[in-house]
Order: sequence, then structure tokens, then C-alpha cells
Amino acid sequence: MKKILIPTDFSKNADQAIDYALNLFRCSRSHFYFIHAYADEVYEIGKSKSKIDLDIIKNELESNAKLALENTLARIQDPIPNPMHNYSIEVVFESLVDSVNNLVDKENIDLVIMGTKGATMKKTTSFGSNTVQVFKYVKCPVLAIPENYQYQEPKHILFPTDYQLPYKRRELKLLDNIAGFFKSEVHCVYFTNFDNLSHRQEDNKRFAEGTLSRSYLFFENLKAKDVLGGISDYREKHKVDMLVMINSRHSFMEDLLYRSTVDKMGLNTDVPLMVMQNIAR
Repeated sequence: MKKILIPTDFSKNADQAIDYALNLFRCSRSHFYFIHAYADEVYEIGKSKSKIDLDIIKNELESNAKLALENTLARIQDPIPNPMHNYSIEVVFESLVDSVNNLVDKENIDLVIMGTKGATMKKTTSFGSNTVQVFKYVKCPVLAIPENYQYQEPKHILFPTDYQLPYKRRELKLLDNIAGFFKSEVHCVYFTNFDNLSHRQEDNKRFAEGTLSRSYLFFENLKAKDVLGGISDYREKHKVDMLVMINSRHSFMEDLLYRSTVDKMGLNTDVPLMVMQNIAR
């Protein structure tokens, strides 16, 4: 059974992420964990309040969140609940990243799915700070759904990779299961100015090929000055329904997340982005 964690702030984009998740795993036995973390909201509203007022705000937000989660469950089970799916709801007085990480560890979560934008985000920003923090620190693959994205089966998946670091089998198997179910093409593209792979790269490439056995797999080496430019050029020429990247030490994704904000670096994507973590669990 797949275990899917969906943080929600009850925004439109959060509801879109929920709907995407339910569609993506509609034929898979899955347990969905819906979580709302409200500590940051309490401290923001109550920053100039007394301790008594802060407790009142905390209790009110907790009650409202529980009701909103119950309404979310009612919505997704109307008119007929999916018999393949089970659901849990949880309201926690923690930061979003801490609450997600704790539940990932406790329940051995396979995938976190969330919107790219929260309720208070600017329209000019593609990725909210919460989404970027989850990309950085949560020890689990994260799938971010863009605002206003209409669900499409992920038939064409772009997976930029340089084969420099060994992959985690569990991470690739998640991708392989999704691609296998939808009979998807997975395009492993190495954006480089070099013609040949090293022995290490060849070994890692063979591991990826063996693990992604259920997908229609394509390997390409394409000339590009940088990864962002290569991704942009590739997407202009090919249909892409999902972008997959790996966050690991000394990787392009780590550089993107830590050295600057995602938006300043130019990774503005209008398709779902899956960030896989190259760490042991």
C-alpha cells in the first residue's frame, strides 16, 4: 500500500494538489494522510497578544482546521468514495517542515504531494517558501503541483540527470511504479558538453536502466551551457507532463535550493515537479 502525505492550508492550490494525488493513485491501494500545521499562523496572528489571547487563538485555529479537514474528506468522498483509498487527518501545532518530517518518519511515507503556492503567496512567485523548505529538508520524495494545473496523466516525464551519484532504489522505484502504471516515457537527459561518460557514470546509468524497468526509457546526451537552459530548451521542443529532479549533496538541485531562491534561479515550471532525495531512510 502506498502512503501519501498531503499538507494543506485549504487554499485552492492545496485542493488542486489533493485532486492530483487522488487521480494519480486512483487505481492503487493507498493511504492518504492529510495534515495541517498551524504554529506559524498562531505566532503571526498573536505576535503582539498576551499569553491568554494566544491560547484562545490557538484553540480557535485548531478547531477551524479540524472542521476544514473533515470538509475536505467529505468533498473527496462525494458522491462515491474510492474503495482503494484510506484516509487520515491530523492537525498539529508545529511548523510545516517539522510536522511533515515527523509524519514521514513515523508512517514511513512514500511521497509528499503539495501545491507550489500557499494561501498568502504573491501571484508573481512560482514556488512558496514552504514548498521550497519541504524540498530542502524533508527526507522523502516531494511532488509539487503548480497553481491552476489541470490533471493530466504523466505520459511524458523529463528526468535531467548527470549520473554522478548513485541513486536510491526506493526513490527510483516510486518513479518506475508511476511510469509503469501510465505506460509513460521517461527521458533521462544529461545536459553536457562532453561526449563520453566516466566509468562511475556508466555504472549509475545501468542501475537506473535496471530499476526503471517498467517505463519506456530513453537516454539522451544533449549539448547545453547549463541545466536550466537545457531543461527550458527541451520543454520547448517536447511535451513534458512531469519534471523529476534529485536533491543530493553537490547536485544541481541542491545548488538551486540553497544558493538562491528557486524563482531567482529561473525554475518556473507549469507542470508537476517531483524532487527525489538521495539519502538513506
